[in-house]
Amino acid sequence: MEKIASVIIVGGGLAGLTSAIHLSKIGVAVILIEKNEFPKHKVCGEYISNEVLPYLEWLDIKVSQLTPTKISQLQFSTENGKSIKIELPLGGFGVSRFALDAYLYKKAVANGCVVIQDTVEDIVYNENQFTVRTSDNMVLKAEIVIGAFGKRSNIDQKLNRNFIQKKSSWLAVKAHYSGDFPSNLVGLHNFKGGYCGVSKVENDTINICYLADYDTFKKHKNIQEYQKDVVSKNPHLKLILDASTMLFEKPLTISQISFEKKRAVENGILMIGDTAGLIHPLCGNGMAMAIHSAKIASDLVGAYFEGEITSRTSLEKKYFKQWNYNFNSRLKMGRILSKILEKQKLSESLMRIVVRFPFVLKIIIRKTHGKPIIN
Repeated sequence: MEKIASVIIVGGGLAGLTSAIHLSKIGVAVILIEKNEFPKHKVCGEYISNEVLPYLEWLDIKVSQLTPTKISQLQFSTENGKSIKIELPLGGFGVSRFALDAYLYKKAVANGCVVIQDTVEDIVYNENQFTVRTSDNMVLKAEIVIGAFGKRSNIDQKLNRNFIQKKSSWLAVKAHYSGDFPSNLVGLHNFKGGYCGVSKVENDTINICYLADYDTFKKHKNIQEYQKDVVSKNPHLKLILDASTMLFEKPLTISQISFEKKRAVENGILMIGDTAGLIHPLCGNGMAMAIHSAKIASDLVGAYFEGEITSRTSLEKKYFKQWNYNFNSRLKMGRILSKILEKQKLSESLMRIVVRFPFVLKIIIRKTHGKPIIN
């Protein structure tokens, strides 16, 4: 079976679905391929900066229908429990990926996107056309392919991307809980070998998601023991975990998370979201970046089909330039903060500085968040 579209999007996560909705809104024929069924819980912090709200409104995405929490404050703590609380300049909202992805999927289908549940096995680019083959022996052709296949994929290996050649020591764990936690607060808490984000999503549910160094994690028998012996050494996290009841049968995990630099265009494919670059969770802004990257790629692809961008080379150069302009400094700040917090003495020094001079934390927040995205 062979299908043809103007654009094929590989991956139906936050970035892929946002791009599909954008492109279909401006009249571009889109096929989106996603290997999993909708909806599905995902390992994610589930906090989104309000910087994306104007763009979501332009896409006719009514976030309020999902009854998200409204988040206005950040609490940051080091592993010994020293903490500071500060107002977030733009604020944000909390919504589960289970609810958000399901909503976006329905919106994409309503817009006329063709969504195929299948696994992409190969992407070949030749003579200005892509040929995409799936595990169900489907062949799809398009002039543009957008890569939205997440943090790590078999496609990365097929493309021989640099980051995939390096072993990563990071493991992420996420679960939903019931318990008492302020709805207006997002917590970012450091512990030995990792970081944990805590915030509420819809239905008064607490999302707890943390990133752990595998060398530290593997010394323990299981997640429960690790959380008790390591994560809970931060008194803020101990208080939250002790007073909360997990709603999942077991936590979700994902391994081999890489924060190595990635190229925004590989073999002609425009990469968006985590496929193009992953910001450290302690910066709390990966979901907003995914949405923003989808907008950048979709705007340029639209301009390409309108004839305003006259060549693929120009399209790729413009995307490289805009990706770097919007995200390079944010990703760099994430890497710097991570290195600081990995060392207890440095993290304590940073805490002393931000407690005495709170504007320093505000500067860090500005460096890891963007301005409102106006279409």
